[in-house]
Amino acid sequence: MRLAQPAAIPPRPLAELGSHPWIMEPTGTAARHWATAVCRAAGFEPDVRYQSTDLLLHLRLVRTGHAVAILPALLSASPADTDPARSDPARADPAIHLSDLPGSPARRIYAATRRGASQQPALAAVREALAAAIRASSHNDPVQ
Repeated sequence: MRLAQPAAIPPRPLAELGSHPWIMEPTGTAARHWATAVCRAAGFEPDVRYQSTDLLLHLRLVRTGHAVAILPALLSASPADTDPARSDPARADPAIHLSDLPGSPARRIYAATRRGASQQPALAAVREALAAAIRASSHNDPVQ
């Protein structure tokens, strides 16, 4: 999980973003509860002006300078950034500054298939594409 801020303004640590407008997932969702708790742990109540389950809208509002957000690192990797030999995928969008959150929280992503289907070529390709995207967006976390 990464802190996303518009690159047009000087990047600030999480604890200094209490007065900025935020975009978060809707009230009542686990993601909203967690993000609010992270902000409170940093010493402020977030000024949530926008709510959406659409993470691409979160990116758009950060990119255009309307809000700051907490976003999954996987979202910041563009398809061209799935090559581990390339530079930091966090720079996939120069209009957005991404930084680590305190404690560098992460999430786990699982791929489940029905018994006997896990070796089908299409499913294997999806799992490999997902693993490549995770590798491109992670700092030090191994993909298992």
